[in-house]
Amino acid sequence: MRNILHVDMNAFYASCEQSRDKSLKGKPVLIAGDPSRRHGIVLTASYEARKYGIKTGMANWQASVLCPDAIFLKPDFDSYVQYSIKMINILKEFSPLVEQFSIDEAWVDVTGCEGLFGNPIDIAHKIQNRIKDTLDLPCSIGISENKLIAKMASELKKPMGITFLPIDKVKDVLWPLDIEELMWIGHARGKKLKSLGINTIGDLAHTPITFLSDLFGKCGRDIYYFANGIDLSPVKPYAIDAKSFGNTITLPRDYTDIEDIKRGMLSLSEMVGSRMRKQNFMGKTVSITVKDADFKTLTRSQTIDYTVLTEDIFDAAMKLFTENYGLRFKIRMLGVSISNLVKIDRDIQLSLFQNLRYEKLKKLNYAVDMIRDRYGFDSISRGLILSGERVKQIAPLSGMKNFDPRAHSYFEL
Repeated sequence: MRNILHVDMNAFYASCEQSRDKSLKGKPVLIAGDPSRRHGIVLTASYEARKYGIKTGMANWQASVLCPDAIFLKPDFDSYVQYSIKMINILKEFSPLVEQFSIDEAWVDVTGCEGLFGNPIDIAHKIQNRIKDTLDLPCSIGISENKLIAKMASELKKPMGITFLPIDKVKDVLWPLDIEELMWIGHARGKKLKSLGINTIGDLAHTPITFLSDLFGKCGRDIYYFANGIDLSPVKPYAIDAKSFGNTITLPRDYTDIEDIKRGMLSLSEMVGSRMRKQNFMGKTVSITVKDADFKTLTRSQTIDYTVLTEDIFDAAMKLFTENYGLRFKIRMLGVSISNLVKIDRDIQLSLFQNLRYEKLKKLNYAVDMIRDRYGFDSISRGLILSGERVKQIAPLSGMKNFDPRAHSYFEL
């Protein structure tokens, strides 16, 4: 039997600010996308603020009404990343098997570590105290025999809770919960299931797997197993070791038209962005590699705000190209990559730099990813790409979803 812990930092962004500035302790602190604008939203609320009914995603003006004394702060993401790194390093003191799931949570497989640190509950207390004493940050920890149940358990007692949830208690503890409480369900999929009369995790556990597979594809099988407390996935320490995502295209001829360059850059940005989102990363540094007809190679980079958007990668890539090439060029090879990566929770990260454009494009990007996951990468393309010459590939783009995210992938047009 495995012993797996899920460590979930409590009100992470707000707690980081309270750790940095002790005068904020005990006060209602709100980290907001743009505190100066009334239509911005709350990214994280401290537990003192949550007592007033303030929740993540709430509009700033609504939060101000509920708590006039709330302290609004802009997010300092670089600082939060540094706290996250220190938290992960503490976890590694207790086991080499640490898998970061987002900026503020990670799994730790402590199987076999009992002789050094005690039973799993003892280890959880030691980790919780170590993080509190070293970083002055609270966390909750779930303990079980697999990653899924450990994560679900960590949600049951907050803040500073420790919950042991054995598999044989899943029916009693998890099955009565709303379907959207299950990992990977989310609001959209939960709404679909509820329209079919599947309202709780227990309802889902009793739904035929064939029905769910027909409804959601491979994901349908996954959520069936999850509802029944089944998760065989290992804790993968390499999951936090990705350094960059990149793709390169060797062109069939010398490209001399900027519209052809745009199509190539967009195709590459699509592949890079899709892989990054699939592995739950966001990145900050976009790089291009360009080889001309004389085989001279140019590499340039630009640092932007952390992003998950294909559009942001493409915009940065095209800016780098136009700044380094005039009107006349003959290009034979293009490459795009993104680095300076961080693992981050999808639902939180999408609101981090909250604005209408980002929100709309985020929804588009993930919707496209879902279609490609089910029907193949080539099942949907952007108009700009389709408007160009017919692309002939050595390997289908749909093969991208099976590639190691730590490695660069190479395709030829």
